[in-house]
Amino acid sequence: MQDVLDILKKVQRIQIVANRTVNDLLAGQYKSVFRGRGMEFDEVREYQPGDDVRTIDWNVTARAGAPFIKRFCEERELTVMLLVDVSASGAFGSTERSKLDLVIEMAAMLMFSALKNNDKIGLLTFCDEVVDYLPPRKGKANVLRLIRQLVAAEPIARATDLSAPLDYLNRVQKRRAVVFLISDFQAPEARHAMAAANRRHDLVAVTIADPREQVLPDVGFVSLRDAETGEVVEVDTHHPRVRQLFRDSATGRDAALAQRLKKAGVDQLAINADEDYQKCLRRFFRMRERRFR
Repeated sequence: MQDVLDILKKVQRIQIVANRTVNDLLAGQYKSVFRGRGMEFDEVREYQPGDDVRTIDWNVTARAGAPFIKRFCEERELTVMLLVDVSASGAFGSTERSKLDLVIEMAAMLMFSALKNNDKIGLLTFCDEVVDYLPPRKGKANVLRLIRQLVAAEPIARATDLSAPLDYLNRVQKRRAVVFLISDFQAPEARHAMAAANRRHDLVAVTIADPREQVLPDVGFVSLRDAETGEVVEVDTHHPRVRQLFRDSATGRDAALAQRLKKAGVDQLAINADEDYQKCLRRFFRMRERRFR
């Protein structure tokens, strides 16, 4: 169990880093790549030559005795939901931070980006079932509360079920939202649940990986324990064939995941723990901008 003072210190550090990054790099891009629910009515004004006749408001025109048109503006306010995997596999890390630490930093950056846009932000943590659900709200106090909730989360040693949070979200979130599903995706396929969620919302899969999950170092015999099942296996990492099989398996797993997400129509933001995740996020934003243009 983490000490409350330690939690508050971590929250403060994450707030400073995330807020600075958003101010410097991401606020404008975020606004351009995530759209509101559409167009909402703004006002009526008198018809002017060149206006689209399809926008004429015939009721107002009849009352006024002169043609008037409806004007609309884009509804920019979004609802942003972060679905965060807190299973025990996230506690693994071969770099200076674990996958879960990276998840929290990524989530904080997305929250502060949404805050700059005055969006509502909610959080759902899960493992094999939904652990906590905090409904979308506005404001900085809400963002800090959500970050505290993530920092205080204890990894859960149970298998991950990606369908559980998506099904729950579809039940409780009736309004269209931008949804970030953040996980290492070491779980059974949930393509149908993701496709269903993506039809209702704008779903983005944020896939977190550690370099040691891709490549084994040559260090002789090692014991590897599955953090969620507790299963332990002995591996001879000195053997080139073993290292090659491990690498091939990881490459195949990543390719299969990318293909499943593509079939479900879900955008993927891939983050590796040894990469600069800010560059990954900017690259992802540019990809979305190109598509919208």
